[in-house]
Amino acid sequence: MSSDTMSGRRAFIRTVGLGMLAASPLARASGRGGASCADEVFAHGVASGDPLVDRVILWTRVSPRRPGRLPVFWEVAADRSFHRPLRSGRSFASAGSDYTVKVDVDGLRPGTRYFYRFRVDGRVSPVGCTRTLPVGAVAQVRLAVLSCSNYPAGYFHVYAELAKMNDVHAAVHLGDYIYEYGRGGYASEDAAALRREVEPAGELLALEDYRRRYAQYRSDPDLQAVHAAMPFICVWDDHEVANDTWREGAENHDDASEGDFFARRAAALQAYHEWLPTRLPDAERPERIYRSFAFGDLLDLHMLDTRVIGRDRQLGYANYMDASGFDAARFAADLADPSRSLMGFEQLQWLQNELAASSATWSVLGQQVLMGRMNVPAPLVLGQVSFSAYSALVAKAQTAPQTLTPQEQAILAQPAIPYNLDAWDGYAAERELVLGTALSLDKNLVVLAGDTHNAWASDLLTHTGIPVGVEFATPGVTSPGLEAYFPAENPAAVAAGLTQIVGPLKYANTGDRGFMLVTATPDACRADWRYVSSVKRRRYSNFAGPGWLTQPGAGNRRLLPAGADAAAGMRRTDHVGAV
Repeated sequence: MSSDTMSGRRAFIRTVGLGMLAASPLARASGRGGASCADEVFAHGVASGDPLVDRVILWTRVSPRRPGRLPVFWEVAADRSFHRPLRSGRSFASAGSDYTVKVDVDGLRPGTRYFYRFRVDGRVSPVGCTRTLPVGAVAQVRLAVLSCSNYPAGYFHVYAELAKMNDVHAAVHLGDYIYEYGRGGYASEDAAALRREVEPAGELLALEDYRRRYAQYRSDPDLQAVHAAMPFICVWDDHEVANDTWREGAENHDDASEGDFFARRAAALQAYHEWLPTRLPDAERPERIYRSFAFGDLLDLHMLDTRVIGRDRQLGYANYMDASGFDAARFAADLADPSRSLMGFEQLQWLQNELAASSATWSVLGQQVLMGRMNVPAPLVLGQVSFSAYSALVAKAQTAPQTLTPQEQAILAQPAIPYNLDAWDGYAAERELVLGTALSLDKNLVVLAGDTHNAWASDLLTHTGIPVGVEFATPGVTSPGLEAYFPAENPAAVAAGLTQIVGPLKYANTGDRGFMLVTATPDACRADWRYVSSVKRRRYSNFAGPGWLTQPGAGNRRLLPAGADAAAGMRRTDHVGAV
């Protein structure tokens, strides 16, 4: 989500009033300090990802002293000291993959923690920690959910806090891992003062541009720490390519001045797969990233692409305005068009098959944009009236309806419409297909979302009001939320106003950056939000948000407050960020 996307919603909202850091000693070589040698060679750290019951992807990048094809040795052990080595092998780093190395290590035991490292020319990398997926009867699964990590917007304190946790099965990153803008672009007003101006200086268009930007992000010590601490399961959103990407273009792309969009997209996706520990479901189709992960009998995680492979172009309210006002009938007809797609037919069919084949207690969708309905009165969305004025009209209609003028009656008569057409609200027919599938299969549906930079929890209902599941949305790592666009508003008041206006919305935080913990047991699936006090200062504190949960079973698929224990185990503590 960019400033361009957010500015279109400004009129409405204004009215609403690292413990697991791999830090083991590094080997010494050629009489030089081992740490300094390794830092030079492994300047971007290590990572793991896409764990399965018997395998996991291991990743690193070699900073070559000479061009060519470099042998890279890897090791997996049961202990951090590597006294109990289990697996080892050799791979190669070359310019063709930007000297990144990805190894799909198999032959591992289910539900087991492992340690790994790499060696090049006697230099040893930091040690990483990973774990495989469990099998059989599973008592608990805990996932950390992240999105929207904009380097120039602030420090990655959120990554630092997550890296301290040792009870997380995997980190699920829902996209906007990088941003494509050049210097002076979105959320860069403090970048120079923070010494976080982006490289390269211009907007990302070519393969080398995207590679350099990933290299800069992966040089951040907090990002390296969280990657070394746990496996990642990732999917892209729009900014890994360009703002508001859809199947054949993007809001932030102009063919005339920036070249062919598909060439840009291909370069972006190549760099993404080079720099992240992903496993391609189909090596011949790097644009296909949707895939599933089974956590025993407890939880199936289905990672979706709602951005690149099948999305039709977003609708825009400006196209439905005429001399008489907003053409609600034409808008409603286009919104309900059954041919309009967010995922594409192939991916939708795949998801339906995955849901049908699953016997897990929880069916979890890891995807980018909000699925929950966010309908608000059209005059507020279109900026025709302020929230205070609208509230006064509602009060007037309740207490003295005979005093309403024809103009006031016309305002109150307007329908509620979606405030964000880039989300599932802009693809209503396909949302009904997904919800209808989950309902017909009697699934306990939990949807994870990112994109908005704010925290949300919503009930998921069909258009007839039947409860199907819940949605938990994570705030951004650094990307600013609604508080940055409306500095005169109290974020708590904004959040409270939204939960009053939007029926399915039960929780909102529109002022803090953080991450989300999702904990599943056979009895409940719960989200807890964790926040940092600032991403603009080195010194910060962390604090816990509330907990919300849902329970399995057709009569229980609604949000419930998790109770006073939501903040247990996380007191507010001051920290100084990495230098």
